[in-house]
Amino acid sequence: MQNKAEYEQAVAVIRSRTQQETGIGLVLGSGLGELARTLDDAVTIPYGEIPGWPQSTVVGHSGELVIGRFEGCWVVAQRGRAHYYEGYTMWQVTFPIRVMYMLGVRTLILTNAAGGLNTGYKTGDIMLLNDHINLVGMTGHNPLMGPNDDSVGPRFPGMTHTYDRALRHLAHQVADEAGIKLHEGVYVCLSGPSYETPAEIRMLRIWGADAVGMSTVHEVLAARHMGMRVLAFSAITNEAIDDPDFETDTNHQEVLDAGKVIVPKLTTILRGVVRTLA
Repeated sequence: MQNKAEYEQAVAVIRSRTQQETGIGLVLGSGLGELARTLDDAVTIPYGEIPGWPQSTVVGHSGELVIGRFEGCWVVAQRGRAHYYEGYTMWQVTFPIRVMYMLGVRTLILTNAAGGLNTGYKTGDIMLLNDHINLVGMTGHNPLMGPNDDSVGPRFPGMTHTYDRALRHLAHQVADEAGIKLHEGVYVCLSGPSYETPAEIRMLRIWGADAVGMSTVHEVLAARHMGMRVLAFSAITNEAIDDPDFETDTNHQEVLDAGKVIVPKLTTILRGVVRTLA
């Protein structure tokens, strides 16, 4: 973790725009940022106006922090995130999560666009994360590496209960009541930005992964390091291709297009979860 003064500068700028306390944070991934437009009494701050905040450079990531009311609860929402593959360091990628904590966030809800590895998943489905495989971190790029601030979190945080069981149960209840199919599975995080080869897809399936993406896990590690409760969803925006002779290829536009279909379903689930928490 970097010097606290850097986070405090970002908090001071945000506090100068709104004094509203927020207990829930939302991180909205590719094609899912429109959900932030549903917040009431919202204050929007472009990332470029917040010192130290990494800028989003990917299409589908608007690059704004939105603070507003969502189902009667004040939340702080990221419309887009920074990714490791954009050239940021791990501490920069997780900088927003640290700032959210200093703003009072103790429950973090994350969304991402992911490829469906599980052959039972279809484009447009939603997967609730119950575990992850941090391939990026396992190969030496963990956001908790470096000096540890014991006043913030432990040197060696446990990761067995990373995705809060009670929150997952609540998400299933909301989805069932709304008639929305909600999978639950394991997300594997790769560095990107290239998509996976067919051989890599087959390997990841053998490892037990159900969905694959290029984000989320770094943020989750920072959140758990500080003791936040975590709930995370993958929007399945494409089905992984495991055949090198398949006629088409994965592309970012299909990710964005599928996100538009998934947003109404995911919004319904998030509304129900936040309403109950509020």
